[in-house]
Amino acid sequence: MKNFVKSFLGGLIGAGLVLVVMFYFIKPQISATPQHIERDQNRLPVIQASYVPPQNTDFTAAAAKSVNAVVHIKTEMGVKTEVYNNFFGPFSDYFYPHHQSAIIAFGSGVVISPDGYIVTNNHVVEGADKITVTFNDKRELEGKIIGTSPSTDLALIKVEAKDLPYLTYGNSDNLKVGEWVLAVGNPFNLTSTVTAGIVSAKARNINILGAKSSIESFIQTDAVINRGNSGGALVDTRGELVGINAAIASHTGVYEGYSFAIPVNIVKKVVDDLMKYGEIQRAYLGIQIRDIDAEFAKDEGLSQVNGVYVAGVIDGSGAYKAGIKKGDVILDINTTPINSISELMGTIGQYNPGDKVKVVIRRDKKKKTYSVILKNQNGTTTIVKVGDVFYNSDLNVSLRKAKSDELSNVNINNGLTVVEVRDGILKRGGIVKGFIITEVNGVQLNSKDDLDSALDKSSHNVVHLKGIYPNGMRVSYEFMK
Repeated sequence: MKNFVKSFLGGLIGAGLVLVVMFYFIKPQISATPQHIERDQNRLPVIQASYVPPQNTDFTAAAAKSVNAVVHIKTEMGVKTEVYNNFFGPFSDYFYPHHQSAIIAFGSGVVISPDGYIVTNNHVVEGADKITVTFNDKRELEGKIIGTSPSTDLALIKVEAKDLPYLTYGNSDNLKVGEWVLAVGNPFNLTSTVTAGIVSAKARNINILGAKSSIESFIQTDAVINRGNSGGALVDTRGELVGINAAIASHTGVYEGYSFAIPVNIVKKVVDDLMKYGEIQRAYLGIQIRDIDAEFAKDEGLSQVNGVYVAGVIDGSGAYKAGIKKGDVILDINTTPINSISELMGTIGQYNPGDKVKVVIRRDKKKKTYSVILKNQNGTTTIVKVGDVFYNSDLNVSLRKAKSDELSNVNINNGLTVVEVRDGILKRGGIVKGFIITEVNGVQLNSKDDLDSALDKSSHNVVHLKGIYPNGMRVSYEFMK
């Protein structure tokens, strides 16, 4: 027992000595560690950002204004199989006209007037047999297509309604890179979705519309856009419409940080044309152009890389008559700086044939200014209305200028659409309503004057005619008139 007590007391004394040693030697080391780190941190250089994002930007008013003016669009279309079309050819509509399956697609649209005009993307409504428009208050109305513009991927539709909430136009030319914008639409069928971002770039060409005459001068933004947003609104913080959302750049099919919208200044022009004429009044300078980079500038002996290079001038065009020459460099149009093909296309796309623009060019290191009267693709300033129908006695058919969507559907650039076929050689040859005559006697057709001129060139009254059916089947005829 005595030995046990001695051992116990010895253990207590030993433990006490250990605690004393830890207190005096270890504790100061533990408490010194954060002080040492703090001193090191104080010596680290502090780098302040040159730009601090504003924290007081209020998106609520713009969002509240926009969601009620952006609609959900559902399209239904009947699709015949490729085998079916190939087998029946131009007579497919006469045999088993209901032999088809249905496809349903979704998108967005923007109300631009209280009486029911709605702008959207052409690819949202292209080929639609039925269009259903759903508003933010869950009302559903049937829409009809007023006109389309495949070259800008825009379409105008109409619903029968009054006193609708709508968006007013802003000015996309005044948008600045870094400016806040909101994207409003219906991604993945989620109605009334609002996302925010900034303008990342302007006048982007992403080569999605295909045709050489397409206008691609997109606003790039990092606002989140996904499937179903197509045709929706891009608005500024005041709630003004500055663009129509059209596309995303993605490897997966969903948002990856890059979204693109059609500038509202182009939208305004297209909408006005479709309302007034049913057809886009497209204006051209009449030149061939290319972008300038450092290598090209060196090869051509150009002192600067800004502007757009004139690679050729079309005889009789507005640019030709004004005095612009091959080798000139276009610097600005009506005070708008031009540094890329997409900027030039986007700027000219806002004008009509007959409009006059001031073009500043650089030639031999000197600036010159020219006044250019823009013309249409036919080389005139005549306004073309899509509904103008005329009769041709030689062919015994009634025709009109082909609509943009008719041309786009069969991937052609010109033609006259048959609207009525009377008894005669063409009817016996299988020509039906909707057939597009593209060429007669080697002359490409865009107007009544083109057709009359082409028929006058008939040698020994022989007519060579080429055309295409709505299903894409191309044919060629030769007959005596």
